[in-house]
Amino acid sequence: MTSRADRLRARLADARLYLCIDARRHLDDLAREQGWAGEFPALRRDVTAALAGGVDIVQLRDKNSPGDRDLGPLEAGHELRALAVMREVCDSHGALLAVNDRADVAVASGADVLHVGQDDLPVEWARRIVGDDVVIGLSCHAADEVDRAAANPQLDYFCTGPVWPTPTKPGRVAPGPDLVRHAAGTVVGPAGKPWFAIGGIDATNLAEVLAAGATRVVVVRAVTGATDPTAAARELRAALA
Repeated sequence: MTSRADRLRARLADARLYLCIDARRHLDDLAREQGWAGEFPALRRDVTAALAGGVDIVQLRDKNSPGDRDLGPLEAGHELRALAVMREVCDSHGALLAVNDRADVAVASGADVLHVGQDDLPVEWARRIVGDDVVIGLSCHAADEVDRAAANPQLDYFCTGPVWPTPTKPGRVAPGPDLVRHAAGTVVGPAGKPWFAIGGIDATNLAEVLAAGATRVVVVRAVTGATDPTAAARELRAALA
């Protein structure tokens, strides 16, 4: 019988389009006016739309969002309730659910993926907390970080970026497509560890990222800021097929 770990890693290998989304708290009143009910109605609405367009992985990341600025940080209890909404939608579309930073929240929510940054909980400690049945990914911003991530057996994937400056990472220097090219040269062939380019990527510049060697991308505003998130996701996913 195939284990949960094997199933998750097989789905990760097939994933191409990864969405980071905030809790959409600033849009809840509008979502309720549109007929979306329950807690976090705008999050349910927008995750549903994105997954209908072919997003493979969706991560809740509320830091530096309008809700974070206007309403304060999303506390763990509220994050778990938001993730429960996302879990339901992800399961109905066969998508992977990701948690940002918090290994404890990943375990408590039953998430498929934990994503950490260079200054977050070290990967070896994150792995001790979540066990083997959760996928772990790491953000990389320099060539040496990519090299270490590619060689780390406790990591399942990594991200390279930001390719271009992005408001979700204020003050972060963008290493540009050169880091994408480095990752493409470091991880060789289909047996290499999955990795995603991230940072300012949308339909207007996706071709440049693909030309640099990426086959998987993480997006935010390209879908969450689109008038039609489903169509935006579908266009990106088609280009990555």
